[in-house]
This record gives sequence, C-alpha cells and structure tokens, in this order.
Amino acid sequence: MSKSSVNQVLLREQIHVGADLPAWLAQGGGAGLARALQQPEAIIATIAAADLRGMGGAGFATHRKWSAAAAASGPDKTIVCNGNEDEPGTFKDRFLLEHTPHQVIEGALIAALAIGANQVVLYINPHEPRALAAVGAALQQWRGHALLAQIEQRLGGPVSLAVLPSSGLYVGGEETAVIASVEGGFPFPRRKPPYPAEQGVHGRPTVVNNTETLAHVPGILRHGADWYRGLGLGAASGTKLYSLSGDVLRPGLYELPMGTPLEELVFGHGGGMLQGKEFKAVFTGGPSNTLLTQRDLDVALDFDSLRERRSRLGTGAMIVVSEGTSIVRKVAEYVEFFAQGSCGQCPPCKGGTFQLTRLLNRIDTGRGVAADLESLENLCRILPGSGRCGLIDGAVTVVESSLHRFRDEYEALLGR
Repeated sequence: MSKSSVNQVLLREQIHVGADLPAWLAQGGGAGLARALQQPEAIIATIAAADLRGMGGAGFATHRKWSAAAAASGPDKTIVCNGNEDEPGTFKDRFLLEHTPHQVIEGALIAALAIGANQVVLYINPHEPRALAAVGAALQQWRGHALLAQIEQRLGGPVSLAVLPSSGLYVGGEETAVIASVEGGFPFPRRKPPYPAEQGVHGRPTVVNNTETLAHVPGILRHGADWYRGLGLGAASGTKLYSLSGDVLRPGLYELPMGTPLEELVFGHGGGMLQGKEFKAVFTGGPSNTLLTQRDLDVALDFDSLRERRSRLGTGAMIVVSEGTSIVRKVAEYVEFFAQGSCGQCPPCKGGTFQLTRLLNRIDTGRGVAADLESLENLCRILPGSGRCGLIDGAVTVVESSLHRFRDEYEALLGR
C-alpha cells in the first residue's frame, strides 16, 4: 500500500458500515481473526515483528504485555479495551469506537486468542453515548456468530463479551484504575507490582490495551508484520491517528504514517494557521506531555524521534497555539485540569497539583515574584514519582517543558 493511501488502514470504508457486522465482514473484516485462528501460537510473534506499540500514551511494546499475560498461570484471563479517553485535545478512540467498532472488537478477540483470555471488556467513557451505543450494538452481533464459536472452540470454553461504561474520570484511564473500575470499585490507581498481566481484574491475568492499539491488530494479522512496518516512515512502524486541534485552519483526526513530520501535519494536512496567526508552539500528546516550537517543525512524530527532542508523542494529540497566546495561561489551565482530576488518594499528587496551579495562576496574573518561580521549579524536582499513577508526573512534565522552552515568558510576568 502506498504512503498516499495509508489513511485507509484504520478508517477505510468501515466508517460507513458502523455496527453492521455482515456488511463489515463482506468488505474484508474478520480476515485477520481468521488467520489468527489458524495459528494462534504465532500471534504474539507477529505483533512483536510488527513493532506495534501502545497508542494510549506510553508507547510500550504491545507484545510484551501479551507475552507476560500468556505466560501467567490460571484458567481465567481478561482483555480490557481502554476507551476512557478523557484528556483535552484527544479524540481518536471515540471515533474508532463509534465508526468502526468491529475492528476494535476483532483486535480484542485476537488478543484474547493470543493470551488465552475468556473475558473481553470494552471500557468506554460514558460521556460518549454514541460510542457506547455503537459498541453495544456491535457486540450483540458477535454473540452467537460463527467466528466467536471458533474462538471458543480454540480456547476450550465460552468467551464473555461485555461493554462497561467507565467512571468518566480522567484518572479512570490509568490501567490499574481501569481494573479497579471493572471490578466495580472507585477507580483508585494501585501501585505496581504486581502488574496487571500477573494480577488484574479479580486477580486474573489481565491485558489493558488502548482502543487504537487494538484497532491496528486485525490489519497486522491479515497483511503481515512487514506490511505494517512498511507503512511507517524512517525507523517508525505503522500508522498513527493524530488529533489535531487549536489555531489551525483544518483541525481534525488524521491517520498518517507514523513518523510524519510535524510541519506536514500542521501546515499540510491541517492547512496551516488561522488567518493572521503565526505558529508559536504545539502541545504534543495532549496537555500531560511537552511543548515543541518553531525550530522543531522538522521533527518526525514518532515515539523515539520525539524523545530525542525532550518531548513525547503521547496519545498523538497535537494542540497548536499561535503567537499572542500566553503559554503560562495555557499551562495553568491544563494543570488545573489535573488538579481537579486527581483522585485524592496520594497527598503529594493532590497537594502538589493544587500548589502548581496556585503558583501558575499567581505568575499568570502578574502577582508572582521570583520566589514563586523558584518554588515552581522545586516542585518539579520533588513531585515526580510521588503518586501511584502518572497524573502528577504529567502535570510536572508540561510545567517543566514550558519552563525549558518559554522561561522568558514566566520571567516577564514577575513583579508586575
């Protein structure tokens, strides 16, 4: 498949099929699952060869989670599709769940075959009722279908399929919080180890994968690892859904080769800046990640290339801001989002995000002094790693990145 047509890998004609399983199968859906059924023992090796990574933010190698869960002992195992997606600027998963639910379900079923799971849960943000409805209707069509019967025959028992509304809270998307919520409790994150692959839902070995991650799986099994790797640019593999928003002419969801340059996304596909605006920066991977500036427009949007620029791909959300926009103000807004989203379980996180917000607001409104900036920097040094999940780390990351790239804006606001 050529690079020009790569945008059809996930979002092809399936977006017109929705929850109609027969129509989706008629146009090639299910082929990846059929191949997986032929050689279930080769699934994980194929995923590893394709270099599929977690698309929920961390970029962790998918096959490593699957291998750990496959090796874990116990008769019952669980696959959870994480569709909580509640971070500002990220809107890829809800699109997949609403428009191509069968591809996501097929990916989850292939994962179930790979690790020997007899329970599949699709965990979806309740603030997305259309996605919930689409997945519910799609799952109903899979129950009793011949393909599911073949999976059950391979696994030696029935496979439970369920759709579960998430808590709708930002912290509820963290994988151990997902497990707590699936178990019926409040989504309090837990410390690791034990890791979910060892001890997850009700103590069962569990794999929690992002929606987009699972949506890539059927194509890899259908066309092969080499095909998938060839879709990326440079050393990157596959494609990525980029959620582009902010001060651009054509905001939207773009599926492009992994490794597409930032400049091509913003000025090519996104149409450039709004009339009369000049590019200033972009929050990469949503507000829990980092800032890139004009000098970074050449960077390839993949996990490794961004890491070399002290940045992160995250979920693939790109929030573009123009000259004249206060970086301090934007960062203050995002950190306040984290402060409101903290579950309160860890005092350093609850108190730390509150203090970061207080200091940022003081500086932004011209009431800050040099000591406030020093306090902000001290908090960035002592807070990382102090919580049970990555919420506090995300808040610190965006503050640190803004200080690294726009310190002059902070200093210009002091002492007014």
